[in-house]
Amino acid sequence: MSFFSNKISAQTAFQSYSLSGSIESDKASQVEINLFNTENKLVKTELADQNGKFTFNDLANGNYYVQINKNGSEAYKSEAISVKENINLPQIHLNEKTIEGVTITKAKPYIERQDGKMILNVENSIAATGNSAFEVLEKAPGVNVDSNDNISLRGKGNLLVQIDGKNTPMSGTDLANYLRGIPSSTVEKIEFITNPSSKYDAAGTSIINVKLKKDQRKGTNGSLSTSLGTGKFIKNNNSFNINHRNKKVNLFANYSFAYREFYNQLMLDRNFYDNGTFTNAYVQDNFLKMNFRNHIAKVGMDYHANDKNILGFSVGFVSNRFDPTSTNQTQILNQNYQPAGSFVTTSNNRDHWKNASLNFNHKFKIDSLGSELTTDLDYINYSNASLQNFNTQNFDVNGNFSPVQPNPYILKGNLDGNLNIYSAKSDLTKAFSNNWKLETGVKTSFVKADNDLQFFDASSGTSVIDQSKTNHFIYEENINAAYGNVIKNWEKFKVNFGLRLENTNVTGNQLTTNQINKKNYTQLFPSAVFSYDLNEKNTVELNFSRRITRPTYRQLNPFKFYLDPTTYQAGNPDLNPQTTMNYEFTYSLSNKYFATLSYSKTQNNITDVLKPIDENGNIVVVQAVENLSSASYYGLNLIAPVKVTKWWDMNNNANFYYGTYTGNISDTYIKNQGNFTFNINSINSFKIGNGYSAELSGNYQAKQIYAYMHLKPIWSLNIGAQKKFKNSTLKFSFNDIFFKSNPEAENIYSNYIENFVVRRDTRVVTLSYTYNFGSSKNGQPRRTGGADDLKQRAGNG
Repeated sequence: MSFFSNKISAQTAFQSYSLSGSIESDKASQVEINLFNTENKLVKTELADQNGKFTFNDLANGNYYVQINKNGSEAYKSEAISVKENINLPQIHLNEKTIEGVTITKAKPYIERQDGKMILNVENSIAATGNSAFEVLEKAPGVNVDSNDNISLRGKGNLLVQIDGKNTPMSGTDLANYLRGIPSSTVEKIEFITNPSSKYDAAGTSIINVKLKKDQRKGTNGSLSTSLGTGKFIKNNNSFNINHRNKKVNLFANYSFAYREFYNQLMLDRNFYDNGTFTNAYVQDNFLKMNFRNHIAKVGMDYHANDKNILGFSVGFVSNRFDPTSTNQTQILNQNYQPAGSFVTTSNNRDHWKNASLNFNHKFKIDSLGSELTTDLDYINYSNASLQNFNTQNFDVNGNFSPVQPNPYILKGNLDGNLNIYSAKSDLTKAFSNNWKLETGVKTSFVKADNDLQFFDASSGTSVIDQSKTNHFIYEENINAAYGNVIKNWEKFKVNFGLRLENTNVTGNQLTTNQINKKNYTQLFPSAVFSYDLNEKNTVELNFSRRITRPTYRQLNPFKFYLDPTTYQAGNPDLNPQTTMNYEFTYSLSNKYFATLSYSKTQNNITDVLKPIDENGNIVVVQAVENLSSASYYGLNLIAPVKVTKWWDMNNNANFYYGTYTGNISDTYIKNQGNFTFNINSINSFKIGNGYSAELSGNYQAKQIYAYMHLKPIWSLNIGAQKKFKNSTLKFSFNDIFFKSNPEAENIYSNYIENFVVRRDTRVVTLSYTYNFGSSKNGQPRRTGGADDLKQRAGNG
């Protein structure tokens, strides 16, 4: 029977506890037992005695998990253990059976929840084999991706997407293309943080953090991975990482290369009205093919100067070349819905995106109970160059060249963009007596984005600059932030109060028209968490937080991005940030089954809209971003893993929600428009034996209404299998077997109705192979940097 320790640390008078256990194994003394916190940081390492017993002493109140390594492999990993008293674990049984030299180990579940986060353990998914990070994410529970590649979580958009805790500088299609270049073999897990505390940057309604694999073992270790897949086109991912760690120094390097071909076929039926009377229509079939050649590399070092100080740096580089080509065939219909002509637009573009990052960090350990001071300095550069060529030929109703002049119309574009980010942050965590903890920190960042876009009319054979489409936009931003969190743990009750202050100063300068937009504002972002253990198995948690979503740099850019003669994208320099209040109530059973009720209210909701306008006598559609008045969200999320049999594990996730939207865009007023909808995801894992396993997963999204867009149901079914050898793994997967995961929707405005169907290269068969090499002892994981509140907003919204 457990009891509460009266032991007081001689150093700090902080309540501390012990965690003990024993291993049933004839070689128990030859294994090492590692204790991690729920942030995957190694706390302590112990060796079992001759009787298999081990003890971790002087532990602070919190959640931990035990990992046991044997013969160079993970032989056991516990679920989360809540330490708020002295704990004596049940005896741990290590399976001694080996098959072809493979020790049978306990794998982490594909879906789990820790400290308010839902975690997707990607490395344990067979269906993720050979995919990109984007393809894994769009199949994740509660995640939806629309026709413009905008990502939403549980029905809420405007998310903050991070890589290893650092914000990506893009959204929309730009973010999707970046994630498509990251092989799934390099991803360890994806964290979904629906209600972040004040310690996190206030940006985004929720946070999705893609965590890449990191080797925590001592000695020299690494892995090689390659995959080859085919749908309509070929997809190849390759990755290599190596890590050398000793008592003082940790050196690491990783590199990945992806070559992926895919297509996007967008079929549109676009109908225009004048005061309710049909005027004309465009029926369009746009087929785009793109190939990616993506290189990602990172090197770094951590130096343990002494027991209290760790210094580190890392350098990263990304190069992504892609050459999209497209053909847009459009039939023009008159007011009687009869053919009135047609046009064909072909494009041939050359794009090159580059990213370089540099991070210096320092950690000072104040005491042995987790008090520490960390500092991060970051410099990040993103640049992009794009050469665009559009050729439009116009035809009359009989298929002959139309007298429209010029015919053909040839438009060439030269786009250059450069983004520099500088940031500095420092965080202090201090533990006090009686289970009090203080977290506080400051951060400042400076951003400058310089985008120069030039378009030329080359219809006459000579390129003449087109001033109506050409622009030069410079964006500067400074954000200063400070936060404080106070955490108090009692026997069964835990509270976390936080407050974050952010001061924002932005200037947008449209050089072509000398238009300058300035905004300065200071806002407070409170958060709180109340957690209560009803008994050993039942826990309830109530939390809330206030969040802000600032417009991306590209959303504020008033450029016109030409798509075809009837469509272009345009930014909105008058776009305001949106603010959201999030509330959640969670019930958990045995830290295994979870039910979460949530509600959020958003003001000035940033929304992608379509705006038909008359431009020089021609009706065109502008893809723009506007502020809706408000949006409300009500949700219920359920996580229910089921062990059907000894060899069949099922992870189930269901999300039921109702979103409503109010606003007036394109003379179309909506009030509390929305619907009840749901998303269901199930992953079934089968242990076959002899190193073989299999997986069957499925996802269903019911029809939903997002402001002016009415989306039809979509679903997918995926299968996979794998064979584990001593130091390697062979995997096979077949995703979206029935080709049903492509979106279809209708956009409804007062004077414009659009129906669209998107077809993507989602039905893919993939084979992958991973080889691991090196030693097996664990060490402390490295840090990743601190540019945490900026990089989401440099792309297309």
